[in-house]
Amino acid sequence: PEPLPQLPDWAQHLDLAALQTAFSQLPQLQLLNQQAGAVHAAGWATPAGQLQVALEDVGRHNALDKLLGHMAHQQMLGQPGLVVMTSRASYELVRKCARMGLPVLATISAPTTLAIQVANQAGMRLFGLCRGPRVVRYSTL
Repeated sequence: PEPLPQLPDWAQHLDLAALQTAFSQLPQLQLLNQQAGAVHAAGWATPAGQLQVALEDVGRHNALDKLLGHMAHQQMLGQPGLVVMTSRASYELVRKCARMGLPVLATISAPTTLAIQVANQAGMRLFGLCRGPRVVRYSTL
């Protein structure tokens, strides 16, 4: 993907507490997962970690597509915020976020090596293993 413009100041200073806040709010918005137990979610949170919306699907790619479509329809793209997902980060998910101009992706599981490379090329912040008190920043920016 084309590199994003310079990483926004808020993204450079995103803290652990914001990520923890966003991920702690996901379960209450995962109504399908509460019933089925095997559904992924993609959510959009403010830089402070306040989860605004979460969309679900059995496929992680579909969950992100639903979120991005919702954001485009609601004219939310371009607002400061981050994508949080209940999956691992693949390069495809990173590319989708980069193409939509979203500078931060955080996932519950670890990213693939190629996802890290794509995030660095795109100028994104990529976080993984966002569980409880632990978060790992994988991108070098």
